[in-house]
Amino acid sequence: MQSRNMWYKMIERLLKIQIKNKLYRGKAVIVVGPRQVGKTTLLRMLASDTDRSVLVWNCDEPDVRQKLNEPTSTELGAETSGADLILIDEAQRVPNIGVTLKLLIDHFPEKQVVVTGSSAIELSNSINEPLTGRKYEYTMYPFSAEELIGNHGTVEERRMLERRLVYGSYPEVVNHPGEERETLTNLVSSYLYKDIFSFQDVRKPEIIEQLLQALALQLGSEVSFNELGRLLGLTSITVQRYIDLLEKSYVLFHLRSFSRNARAELKKSRKIYFYDNGVRNAMIGDYKSLDLRADAGALWENYLLSERMKHNSYSVFYGKSYFWRTQQQQEVDYIEDYDGVLHAYEFKWNASKHPRIAATFAKAYPDHTFTVVSPENYMAFLSGGI
Repeated sequence: MQSRNMWYKMIERLLKIQIKNKLYRGKAVIVVGPRQVGKTTLLRMLASDTDRSVLVWNCDEPDVRQKLNEPTSTELGAETSGADLILIDEAQRVPNIGVTLKLLIDHFPEKQVVVTGSSAIELSNSINEPLTGRKYEYTMYPFSAEELIGNHGTVEERRMLERRLVYGSYPEVVNHPGEERETLTNLVSSYLYKDIFSFQDVRKPEIIEQLLQALALQLGSEVSFNELGRLLGLTSITVQRYIDLLEKSYVLFHLRSFSRNARAELKKSRKIYFYDNGVRNAMIGDYKSLDLRADAGALWENYLLSERMKHNSYSVFYGKSYFWRTQQQQEVDYIEDYDGVLHAYEFKWNASKHPRIAATFAKAYPDHTFTVVSPENYMAFLSGGI
């Protein structure tokens, strides 16, 4: 039987190529992202794909944490002697890790440091100031459709579409078919957002789960902090803070409403989405097949947006992303604003329906493109082709 890590190595990660192009430029490479997405495996890939000498520090180990907490440059020089590539895993566990990394970069610029961390909350607080101008930072997500296509081809990935909509694309889910429910249950109960409890003042952890369940049931709808607060017995400010923490933990992301000049446009609305469909479904315990679901359209929208976010992150997209809606409920599911043009998209799981762009939008923004994304053409959308 192949080990889990052997399975992971079969699927090349897009970040590996980006990172290799940034090595040995006198800056640290920081890789953040949710737990269980393969950051440790990425380090192993980098280690196995070089002929330089490699030093690996796993900060889950107490002696490693002690070694990296407030060392002198002399101590770091002795510890890294003979190593060209220094890989530091779970760096958020080390107090003052940013200062340690600064010493490494400033005193040993010929060495390359690559750091991973599962908590953007804690790691960013530790490294942002010390590493100003000294780092490249990347975010790693669950497997993207592009990565999966690169592994087993377009035809096979098309066959897996409905499973992706229900179970998502976490590596453990993809690599162990038949165990999806157990894997996702363990993920949402043990790993996904526990950094929030470790590093933030969350007095009632069960509220986080209730908030996620409420957001899962509102998937694809506009979110009101006031309404969520009334439902959960929280202030709107607390709801907003918790959602912000969940975004920094890579559980959720949001789209803001687009508005430039139409008087009836919603100006400050937002929608909340999950980075992974499987996590969303695990939060409400619903793994029914799509033909039995009333939320198939919402799952389709969430999948397309999360995959587009991955693509845009990995391809260094410089535009901005929105949805659009008016007070009269005219809407556009998704808009990308780049190169002076608005690119509008409508998401339709039922390919027999062919909507037109909202008349108010077309009149207000005549310089636009419009595409309906359905199961017939979604591959091009996921790879940035449309």
